[in-house]
Amino acid sequence: MISFRNFALRRGERLLLSDVDLTLHAGWRVGVVGRNGTGKSSLFAAVRNEVEADRGDLDVPARVRIASIAQEMPSLPDPAIDFVLSGDADVHAALQAEANAFAAEDWEAVAEAHHRLEEVSGYDATARAGKLLHGLGFSADTHSRAVSTFSGGWRVRLNLARALMTPSDLLLLDEPTNHLDLDAVLWLEQWLLKYPGTLLLISHDREFLDNVSTHTLHLHDGKAKLYTGDYTAFERQRAEQLRLQQITHEKAQAERAHLQSFIDRFSASAAKAKQAQSRVKRLAKMAGTEAVRAERELRIDFPAPLKLPHALLRLNHADCGYPGRDSSFVFGDSEQADEHAASNHQSPITNHVILHNVGFGLEAGDRIGLLGANGAGKSTLVKTLVGELQPLTGERYAHPDLRIGYFAQHTVESLKKGTSPIDHLRHLSPNASTQSFRDFLGKWNFPGDRAFESIDGFSGGERARLALALIAWLQPNVLLLDEPTNHLDLDMREALAEALSDFAGAIVLVSHDRHLIGLVSDTYWRVANGRVEPFDGDLDEYAAWLRSRPASDVVPMASVPAPVAKAAPPVAVAKPKTKVNPHKLAKAEARVGELEAELATIEQALAAPELYADGGARAAELGRRQGELRAALETAEAELLQLYEASAA
Repeated sequence: MISFRNFALRRGERLLLSDVDLTLHAGWRVGVVGRNGTGKSSLFAAVRNEVEADRGDLDVPARVRIASIAQEMPSLPDPAIDFVLSGDADVHAALQAEANAFAAEDWEAVAEAHHRLEEVSGYDATARAGKLLHGLGFSADTHSRAVSTFSGGWRVRLNLARALMTPSDLLLLDEPTNHLDLDAVLWLEQWLLKYPGTLLLISHDREFLDNVSTHTLHLHDGKAKLYTGDYTAFERQRAEQLRLQQITHEKAQAERAHLQSFIDRFSASAAKAKQAQSRVKRLAKMAGTEAVRAERELRIDFPAPLKLPHALLRLNHADCGYPGRDSSFVFGDSEQADEHAASNHQSPITNHVILHNVGFGLEAGDRIGLLGANGAGKSTLVKTLVGELQPLTGERYAHPDLRIGYFAQHTVESLKKGTSPIDHLRHLSPNASTQSFRDFLGKWNFPGDRAFESIDGFSGGERARLALALIAWLQPNVLLLDEPTNHLDLDMREALAEALSDFAGAIVLVSHDRHLIGLVSDTYWRVANGRVEPFDGDLDEYAAWLRSRPASDVVPMASVPAPVAKAAPPVAVAKPKTKVNPHKLAKAEARVGELEAELATIEQALAAPELYADGGARAAELGRRQGELRAALETAEAELLQLYEASAA
């Protein structure tokens, strides 16, 4: 399907890839791996025909439909579901044509629009878009909200949903799990396993790659090599190839040394001159064998805490949340909640409790992984542990020698532009020597002059690594890490897992990277339905719980609601209280089915040319009924989605 022949690609003066010869066949799910900067995203740009090869050919059949995640962050007034629907350009155009035709009472155009909708499978498009949004964590009541009202992380999800909505034969996904919680990652895995086309997937999440990929394309040292199998199979194959390469090299070097020794010893001997000359020719003809150049192993460490008391931190009977906030604001993204209150300068109205009666303690050596959907309150819990938020009720106890290292998404964003890594360390420790800074930064892979370079030119992964280094410099005894792996490549994730495993203090980790959280965590706590409770099981059991969770454990996503006028009455936050009655669910499904059947009958009638012979009177009547049914169906589908959310993963 996709063929590279003697393909080479540059970015500026830098040669990213050269002499690439390989073919990717239809239906393959290919994980594209390699260190940051090896050309993965540039390869995607070449497949999309956004950049040209510097040499050779890249053949993608003209008939192949390509879908990918848009890089720009949309800020549109369009409803979220319309934005996702627009990913299917044909369906979106047909729906728009239908709406325009009805508005103009052009019944011939209405008939044409219905015929077109039938051709492009447009009648179920809204339902398909709703399922994508639902799977990625958007509750039914958010589907009609304007795109511009969502935070950056949720807009990334909207871009992903739009890409999945786009009809395609080739799907290009560049780090799709960034900004997803574990629940959404598990859903995306299942969706991709059912995708019938060819998938190219850039990811630094090895569990995700193992569960999705059928092949692995490794970019390294300007080359691209294709392996059969998932990421773990790739690692085994590559390790064996490197071992055999090293054995071959060592044998060749030994033979070279033996020949050279004979030549050196007997080249001046008349009796052995002929044999020596023969060995000179043989040595010259020996094929050069390359020694294995071990990829630079990245190793980092968190220095031992200055002091390590046993009982470090505890919350007792604590209600966690936000004081004095507008109760009409539903908090799914706590940082955005802060922005909302600050921008509106609202006076305190009522406390917004997210977590109830929390009892949570940390002792030296604890390694706790927090599980739960985005919006369930994981970040709120971490912020309360840090001390950024005070408990609304109850108490927070901290040992006098407590020293917290806290990593959150805003940690990377708070790095000061125009300054270097050493400048950041000097700000933390003005009296320390420059050499001590250089020695420390070298261990975090900022060697030599890199320590003095402006961070403005750093990649996202390098900035995240620097933020972690600054935390390590302070020698904390508690690490509270909220999604530390975004933008980190596989090598850095492995190094971070090893460093955390050796850390003597306590760790609380929030991460969608199952490999990391599985290696680091000894115990898990689940944040769901306003509660923080121990989870007796591993990540596989958590995934099984997600598929069968009861209604009381479902937390609706609520990142940002539509703006609320000051005079508007408070809107109560919906809280599921009881399990869904199966008869109620069956009744809701039947209602949707009835509406769909009646709507299909009317749409079939509207597509008949003879309907318009009387001037369109009957068509107008059916058109009005169609509008009523669509509104009723939209309401019924929203209610059904809410029941699905409350009854099953």
